[in-house]
Amino acid sequence: MGGASARGRAAQGRGERAAVGGEGVDREVGHSTGGGDDGGLEDGLADCGPGYKWVPGGARRAAEEGLRPRLEALRELIALSRSRLDERALDEAGRVLESADERYRLSGEHTVVALAGATGSGKSSLFNALAGASRSEVGARRPTTGEPVACIWSGGRPGAEGLLRRLGVPVHRRHTPAQGSPELAGLVLLDLPDHDSAATRNREQVDRLLGLVDAVIWVVDPEKYADAVLHERYLRPLAGYAEVTFVVLNQVDRLPGDAADQVVDDLRRLLDEDGLALGEHGEPGATVLALSAATGEGVAELREALGQFVAERGAADRRLTADVDTAADRLRSAYVADSRVGLTERAREEFDDRLAEAVGAVATGRAAERDWLRHAERACGSPWSRLRCRRKDRRARRRGALRTVDGSGHGTGAVRIGAPRTGTGRAASGGTGSGGVGSGGPSAGPAPAPLSARSVSVGSVRGEDGRAAARPVVEQAVRTVAGEAAQGLPTPWAQAVREAAGRGAEGLPEALDAVAAEAEETLRLGPDTKPRWWTVAAALQGLLFVLQVVGVLWLVGAVTGVVYPTEWLSGLLPAVVGSVGGPALTWLSGMVARGPARRYGQEAERRLRGAAAGCGRARVLEPVAAELLRYREVRERYAVASGV
Repeated sequence: MGGASARGRAAQGRGERAAVGGEGVDREVGHSTGGGDDGGLEDGLADCGPGYKWVPGGARRAAEEGLRPRLEALRELIALSRSRLDERALDEAGRVLESADERYRLSGEHTVVALAGATGSGKSSLFNALAGASRSEVGARRPTTGEPVACIWSGGRPGAEGLLRRLGVPVHRRHTPAQGSPELAGLVLLDLPDHDSAATRNREQVDRLLGLVDAVIWVVDPEKYADAVLHERYLRPLAGYAEVTFVVLNQVDRLPGDAADQVVDDLRRLLDEDGLALGEHGEPGATVLALSAATGEGVAELREALGQFVAERGAADRRLTADVDTAADRLRSAYVADSRVGLTERAREEFDDRLAEAVGAVATGRAAERDWLRHAERACGSPWSRLRCRRKDRRARRRGALRTVDGSGHGTGAVRIGAPRTGTGRAASGGTGSGGVGSGGPSAGPAPAPLSARSVSVGSVRGEDGRAAARPVVEQAVRTVAGEAAQGLPTPWAQAVREAAGRGAEGLPEALDAVAAEAEETLRLGPDTKPRWWTVAAALQGLLFVLQVVGVLWLVGAVTGVVYPTEWLSGLLPAVVGSVGGPALTWLSGMVARGPARRYGQEAERRLRGAAAGCGRARVLEPVAAELLRYREVRERYAVASGV
């Protein structure tokens, strides 16, 4: 860098600056463009190059096809997430969209590049070297730069005024270069205040402008190139903006021999540690140069690199692409799940099983089975057994229609909907399962009360607080299915899923009460259709009863002398046939009735299980599924916005 060509370029630069300085020209852009008249800007919009296109209403869209859908996806992402995420989490993405809208409404023919650096780094000197004249104050007093200074290479392209107003550059700080420099046509160069200035206002000004410019040239010097403030506050956080970043080592004329190369190598090492990709071997990344603004060494190389950079007219898109990348990366934890999400079929089935347990579907099915057997006993039993059943029903009604379980677990077959099942599937109410049709004698277990005298409603068994006994089972079912659905989701969406399940669970126990009551009402009247064989069995029972009565009367007559005593055998046969045949037919009917009774109970259980599952699906599973669908939608939008 200390060769003859570099010195020649430096001498040429000094000669140009001397000539321009002798003329004392300091033209201000505000004066040359009409002092901020918007008409010039709008008149030039229709004449913009291929990078941008005029759209009615003043809106602009980038020619970069990849950025446009990402911006739209980010906009949709924010709209879909406002009710789920904290506003502060979306603020940065919103600012990116606002910045993109502002930038695309302004000139696409200009590239805004800022010179940033620490106190004494020589950025103002470099600014003047590029402008070809003294446009920014240079001096020993620190800080020298208090306001941003702009130099515009318009190249006959209007529209820079809007950009300068957006940047907040005062009119008296807007300048043009000493010479046209067509290779830099479209460049708007800013000299920023010192980023390490003692004045807080200057530091705030730097931070604001760094968020608005299209590219940054970081000017460092051999003494402070490794400054922790520069690397930790700026270069490291802005590592994603490598394609719109230049890092210039200034004041290399102060380094003896090969020291400049060593410092540049060390600077590259530090930038690599910061995560800033370097543009080497044709790869996109930051450009690192060494120069001396004082001697002009390396300035021409920077001018050439800037010329190529500005000519591409892609800096604004690259800057906004990096903005979107950064915003999407910070939102990643709010949208990217740790694992596959969604409700599995097994989780749905377990939820249905718990609701069936809550309404006592198994107990109801067994009660229906016993009820069917009771109806079969009444239809097919002997007159004596039917009379006994009626007496039992009357006694049960006199006792209050139901012996409700009192919490000790004992009962006489009363069904507890919502009572937990034991390991064998029996209800905790003490139900004995299916039984046979009575044979005229005492049954093996307690006789089931009539279904019409029993309560199978969830609300029939209540705790001390008056709530249905099934409520804990329902709440546990909802918590379990919500936990399954929320597993692996990002925190905001997991919370939304749990809240949706919780809202649905608020009225679920009452809805299950209604379902169980409806099932009770359906079963109360017994089977809708009675099998034909019941009629045949009843007729046979009537015939056997007649034989039994005739035979007994014949025997009584033989004993009392009404008939000849020798005729007692004629009465014994029908009496025996009637007395033995009736119970035998009753037993046989009970055996035949078990299969249909079991199917009837299973159908009742299936209907109640399906009704309970429908309640749970409408109140819990569907809202949860809606939240999961909403998450999938925003996840797809996030994938587009993040460029995945």
